[in-house]
Order: sequence, then C-alpha cells, then structure tokens
Amino acid sequence: MPQPTTRTRPTGHPGYSETLPREPESAATARKLVRVACAVWGLDDVAEEGALVMTELVANAVQHARRDTIRVGIDRTEAGRVRVGVVDFSKTRPVRKTPGPEDEGGRGLALVDELAETWGTDPLPWGKRVWAELEGKR
Repeated sequence: MPQPTTRTRPTGHPGYSETLPREPESAATARKLVRVACAVWGLDDVAEEGALVMTELVANAVQHARRDTIRVGIDRTEAGRVRVGVVDFSKTRPVRKTPGPEDEGGRGLALVDELAETWGTDPLPWGKRVWAELEGKR
C-alpha cells in the first residue's frame, strides 16, 4: 500500500495526501488521514467533522469517477482552518440534490454543506478536485 505524502505548504504547515483505490473501503483510510492531520495540528475539534466530510467526498468520487484511483488531501490553509479534498478523473461537477424522504442516497453534499464553512470544485485538465474547509476553534 502506498504511504501518505507529506509536503510543506505556504502556511508553514505540512499537507497530507494519499492515492487510494477507487473503492468504498478507501473512506476508512481517508478518515484516518484526516484525524492524524488534525491531531498533528492541534485541531481535534474539527477532526470528526472533517472525517465525515471526507467520507462523503470519497463516496462521491467512488460512485462517479472514471479511473481506478482517487487522491485525498488534507491541508491547513490557516491557523484554525482545515481543507479536505478528493481529486478524481471525472470532469463532472457534483450537484447538491434534495432527496425525498424515501430516497436512500443523495444527502452527502447536503451534509458537507452543513458541516463545512465552505466547499467547492476546482476543475483540473484531466478531472476535478472537490474540497471543503472546516473552521476550528483557535
């Protein structure tokens, strides 16, 4: 299994990323990476929300991406702010839906919208990055 990559960011804090198989089980690895990053940065207050948001982003990529792998990343963009994201090889942007009470799916982005300060999609030449930022207590 590939090891997570750590890289220094302009904020002076390391970022964490890992390439994972495009399968539902990868959400567990992505959650662990979020929790580790938040612990290193002393942002335990956003670790669980970040892990949950990452789970939803991975689930969307697993369902809609076109290749066998996805790339997850966690960055500390400011002192108390964490950005989690997933890069995949689909250019189709995610759309927040309003599911009916009987629908089994379609609530993931609503949950991301509720937990994150902000979220969005960055187009890439070969796919996209879907990200969400969470604000911790300082």
